[in-house]
Amino acid sequence: MSQQTRHRPLFDPRIARGAALEAFLKLDPRQEIRNPVMFVVWIGSVFTTILGVHALGGHGEAPAGFIFAVSAWLWFTLLFANFAEAMAEGRGKAQAESMRRARTDLMAKTLSDPTDRLSISVVPAPTLRATSSRATGRSSRASRR
Repeated sequence: MSQQTRHRPLFDPRIARGAALEAFLKLDPRQEIRNPVMFVVWIGSVFTTILGVHALGGHGEAPAGFIFAVSAWLWFTLLFANFAEAMAEGRGKAQAESMRRARTDLMAKTLSDPTDRLSISVVPAPTLRATSSRATGRSSRASRR
């Protein structure tokens, strides 16, 4: 029996749009604190942004352009990490949904009478139980596991 698998592109537009929005929503400190490393980067981003604004008034120890460049790099790091995490979550949810659909579509061969190996019936896979007799095409000992 051949099985067709549909491969999703790396940047599936539907998942990427949701991940882009989710990347910005995850900038909330209550979300960032769940990942200590990214929370430290978030604190650094906020701090350097404040230092950049302070440097615009001429009170900074470094040029404002340099401070804003570091700040932009930190914010980009946060957004990229959040985007990558949201993409992984989106792909995982899509794969789980695909597996749920496949589970309801999958048919299994069972033995109507376990003593008669020729009495095979086809039933939906979700209706199988551990005690069901399966027809696998292997030896009778392997099919009764």
